[in-house]
Amino acid sequence: MLPLWSFLFLSFLQFSSLGVTYGGAGESSETGNPFTPKASFIRYWNKQLHSQVPNFLLSKVSPLTAVDSASFAKLATQNSLNSSLHSFCSSAKLFCFPDLSPGLEAYPDDASFARYGSRSFINYGSSSPTGEDSFKNYTYNDNVVANTFKKYSRDSDGHRDQFSSYSGLSNVADQNFNNYGSLARGGSGTFSSYNEDVNVPNLRFNSYSDSSKDRGQTFASYTKDGNSGKQMFTNYGKKGDLVRNEFGGYADGTNAVESGFYSYGKKSVGTGDTFSWYALDSNDPVTGFQSYGRSANSSVDSFSNYEGEGNWDRSPFKSYIKNSKSSEVDFSNYLRSSSEGAEEFTGYGLGAKDPSVGFKTYEKNATFKDYAKAGITFSGYNESLNPNETAQANATRRFVNKWVEPGKFFRENMLKQGTVMPMPDIKDKLPPRSFLPRIILYNLPFSSSKIGEMKRIFHAGDNSSLENIMLAALNECERAPSPGETKRCVGSAEDLLDFASSVLGPNVVVKTTENVNGSKTNITIGAIRKINGGRVTKSVSCHQSLYPYLLYYCHSVPKVRVYEADILDPNTMQKINNGVAICHLDTSAWSPGHGAFLALGSGPGQIEVCHWIFENDMTWTIADPF
Repeated sequence: MLPLWSFLFLSFLQFSSLGVTYGGAGESSETGNPFTPKASFIRYWNKQLHSQVPNFLLSKVSPLTAVDSASFAKLATQNSLNSSLHSFCSSAKLFCFPDLSPGLEAYPDDASFARYGSRSFINYGSSSPTGEDSFKNYTYNDNVVANTFKKYSRDSDGHRDQFSSYSGLSNVADQNFNNYGSLARGGSGTFSSYNEDVNVPNLRFNSYSDSSKDRGQTFASYTKDGNSGKQMFTNYGKKGDLVRNEFGGYADGTNAVESGFYSYGKKSVGTGDTFSWYALDSNDPVTGFQSYGRSANSSVDSFSNYEGEGNWDRSPFKSYIKNSKSSEVDFSNYLRSSSEGAEEFTGYGLGAKDPSVGFKTYEKNATFKDYAKAGITFSGYNESLNPNETAQANATRRFVNKWVEPGKFFRENMLKQGTVMPMPDIKDKLPPRSFLPRIILYNLPFSSSKIGEMKRIFHAGDNSSLENIMLAALNECERAPSPGETKRCVGSAEDLLDFASSVLGPNVVVKTTENVNGSKTNITIGAIRKINGGRVTKSVSCHQSLYPYLLYYCHSVPKVRVYEADILDPNTMQKINNGVAICHLDTSAWSPGHGAFLALGSGPGQIEVCHWIFENDMTWTIADPF
């Protein structure tokens, strides 16, 4: 019996030789091949539904030709798709990382890398005497940024590195600074406006400045306004001598960014780290200081206005300055956040000799376990906020958070003709991708237990951004459903339709907001259309997950009402968009810290919450009877 890919290929040749004309609902009659993924999906849709495939959904179906589809399916069944990955990614419109080109040893010292990108700087600048390298506007406004700075400036003497406006406005940034500046003497590294406004940063400073002497790094406006991702400083400054680091404006305005300072400054001498305005106005930052400054000698660390005005801060300090000597740490105006966080000081200062740790105007809840008692002062601990701040200002800061854009959540009574309201930025921030044909999808592993094989196929390195991206998607897809929830992750258009039909029945319709017009401005609500007559119903909502191919996390949503609304320009009153809004009538299972309650007040189960369907997201409902 012929494998399916062989059958498709032979059938393609037969139809091509006959010049067959194919047409159907959702596709105009034209000469073409019925075995392309798009033609196949149209037939699948027509078999189940009596309507045209919406253009926005058809545009997501794989653009592969019949020949390419059969060819890549063959490679997938043979477990050798990785050998043609870049061709596959390009033809199938996938999201793949570039393979970094060789190192730049041939480049001269004191180079200026402007508008450069996706290269491997291995051993670049090693043993450099003085001089300066400048990375200004490096990989700026790119979709995927992947760079390796391995052993960069290693064993240099007085060399300066300038990273200014590095990787700004990028979507996914993957930087690896392994052994950067190790054994260096003097010099400095400046990271100014580094990774500003990056969607998913993954930054690794492993053994950065290890065993260096009299060298300083400045992180100013580092990862400002970033979204999710990680920054890991592992063994950063280990065994350093007179190493000074300043984190000013670090992670300002970020959302759910994790930073790990593991064995940072371990066994260092005379180091000084300043965290000034660190994670200011951030949402749900997680910063781990594990074995930070352990066995250090005469180190001085200052946490001034750390995580000020943030939301849901979490910073575990485990074995911080443990077994150190004459170390000084100052927590001044630390964690002046707008909501409670979770700070854990476990084994803090244990075994330290002559430590000096001061908590001045330190706020919110913290847990101190096995904490050294000598040399610790709590001056003004849990002191109230500045008395000049009014109760109204406190309430405003608590409920109006920059991570809840105006108009992101609203009440159902706002959906009436003539209402003027803000619309959030509904633009899709993820890289453009397409579904895979089932014949390829079903031959690719998709399981956390097979992450090694998945990494091999998509050329993902260990601890790389791509590995983290795939693991994050797998974690979401494999987690147990919430009570009453039905969920599935789908990577093909056919699976998307099957899941919606399995939850809602065979008569379904899919809707999304037409375009992004009106985003980040005030809009006027025009004519309103109530889906299913405005009756309480259930729907299937599908949200994109970041993954090499187009992947949707779809789940059932009970007790909702769905609306369509004309979106008007409030100045001209001309229609600029057709919006789809969903109102969740039961919010009792939502977290008290949900952004909807920050924006609207109230709490779980007390109010209904509505929101627009963002670009490339969708909601499925039961079709209105004709």
